[in-house]
Order: sequence, then C-alpha cells, then structure tokens
Amino acid sequence: MSAQIPTTMKALISQPDKTAKVESVPVPEIGDDEVLVKVVAVALNPTDWFHIQIFGAPGMIAGCDYSGTVVKVGRNVSARAVGEHVAGFAHGGGFRDRGAFAEYLKTDADLCWPVPARTLSHEQAAAMGCGYWTAAQTLFHPDRLGLVEVPNKVDEEEWVLIYGGSGSVGLYAIQLAHLAGYKVVTTASPRNHALCRSLGADAVVDYNAPDALAQVKALTHDSIRVALDAISEADTQLFAARALAPGGQLVTILAVSDAVKQARPDVAARNTLVYTSLGRPFVFAGKLDVPASAGDRAFMVRWLAKTPALVSEGKVRPNPTKLFEGGLEGINDGLKYMQEGKHSGQKIVYRIAD
Repeated sequence: MSAQIPTTMKALISQPDKTAKVESVPVPEIGDDEVLVKVVAVALNPTDWFHIQIFGAPGMIAGCDYSGTVVKVGRNVSARAVGEHVAGFAHGGGFRDRGAFAEYLKTDADLCWPVPARTLSHEQAAAMGCGYWTAAQTLFHPDRLGLVEVPNKVDEEEWVLIYGGSGSVGLYAIQLAHLAGYKVVTTASPRNHALCRSLGADAVVDYNAPDALAQVKALTHDSIRVALDAISEADTQLFAARALAPGGQLVTILAVSDAVKQARPDVAARNTLVYTSLGRPFVFAGKLDVPASAGDRAFMVRWLAKTPALVSEGKVRPNPTKLFEGGLEGINDGLKYMQEGKHSGQKIVYRIAD
C-alpha cells in the first residue's frame, strides 16, 4: 500500500570539498521491514556539520532528525500505516540512501515512533531526534549509566549531574532523570536557568562561575555517583569527573579524554554513540569501524514504544524550536549559524514540505 511517489527527490548531499549542496537523487527503495517517509520538517544537530566538514565521505545524504508522513510500508510492516505522522532519527552523513535532509527518507518501521494526534507539530516532533535518543540511551541503557528507567522511579534520594543542561541532549536528560525520580543538578548560562528548572532541574549552576564545581558539590552534599557530560569538551569532562564521588560513573557524548583518566582513575568513564541504536555497522570519524549492536537497537525500539504515551501525557516536552526559512536550500545557513555558536536553548528547524 503506498501513495503516489516520484522516482527522484531533492536531498542535501555531502561533497568532496567538505561542503554540501542540494542534488537530485533516487528516492530510496525500502526493504520488507522498512517504511518510506515523506519528510515534512527537520531539526539540526552539530553532528550534521561534523559529518559534512570533518569526517564524512562525499555522496552521503546529510541530516539526522526528521518528522513526516508514511507514504509506503514494507510487506512485513503492520505497526505503521500509510498516512501516519511519524518522527525519528537517521544516521545522516553516514549512508547514501539514509538521511533526513531529503524529501523522502527510509527507516526501519520500529525505529520511528507515531506522533499522537493533536500533540506536536512536525517541527516539534523533528526536535525529538538525536538529543532525545542520546539522553535516553545514556541514562537508562544498562551498559551506560543504567538508571532506574521511566516509568519506574528511584526509591531513595539520589543526585544526577547533567553538564550542559541547556543543550539538546541536556534538556531531554533533565526531563527524563526527573521523571525517574532523581534529583538533578545541571550547568547552564544564567539566561537558561529558568528553562532548565521548568523541565525538572532541582539546582542550576552557572558553569562560568569561578566556584561552579564547589557549588555543585555543596548542593549535592558531594554525593553524586553518576554524571552525563552533554558537552564533552576536555574541560567539561574534567569538571564532571571531579564532581563525582569516589567510584562514580561518567558518560560522555564524545570520546573520553586522557585527562579524565589521569585525574580520576577511580571513575568509570565511557562515551556513547547514539548511532549504534540504529543496529547497523558504520564508519565513524572516517576511520573507526563500529559494528552493529543488537542490544543498543533493542533498547531503543523498546524506548520508542514508550514515547507516544510520554508525549500525549505531557511528560516529555520537545526542545524549544527556532524556525529558519529556506527549506532544503536553506539548511547550510542554519548549519553555519550553529557552527558559529549563535544558538542556545533552542533547536533550529526547517520546514521541507507541507
């Protein structure tokens, strides 16, 4: 069962000179367990320009976060239907036939989630991609921080540090940790303190304050055993590691720095890659071959099944969005705006279709 579908589409394609431009490419063919989505809105992430400018290969469709309408389903698919509003995450920049910055996108049917009617716009739903998936994987996957998973709640008072609370990952991590009953301390610039508190942060510290680390330790009575560094630069990783009590756990979204290992050898530190949730092997940073992870995929499938209820019940709110004009042709402007560090506390989104 399918709608009228063209044979070619427009997509933002990575180039040999480390730029990206809109080209006409074939509409991807779907497998028996996949769906084809007509993309309506997309959201931008730093990883999008990383893949284009730093370690991506030419000829790949860029973009990770999308919201759209199912226009075709594979023969084995029964859980999704043509005409359904869905959203999700793709490994943009990693494949020639899978990426969000395109008029059409293919994905495994169980790796997109149905957006409940009368809840989120396409722009809002697109904002629940990379950051949302990363926050869930980091906090609840048993091989990461392994926190008590929503809808369950932790029995005792326990603090969680989320460094970078006003970023996309951080805003979702605050909400999810709060939903699971944890007390959340986070860092953010003062202009975003109210936003972090509105999502469930119990304490917010200005990361630029000279005594920021001392504040975090005092607020939590030096009891933090788990931390997520949602920024993961060398200095932020050191901050998060030093905030932990002996024997704590730290998860970063980029590679763990050697400085962390030297400063806190007692801390169990590891990084996470959300792309493993898609269950496909891939090349990362142009050289690292990452095998498929059936466990990471199974976790995300289970988590996405919970997401419609969390949204319809108002328990998870999408990142605030900032709509940029220009559709696919305008995305390079948004990536530049992001790369220059001009966005804060908002998700840049584009409308691709009506």
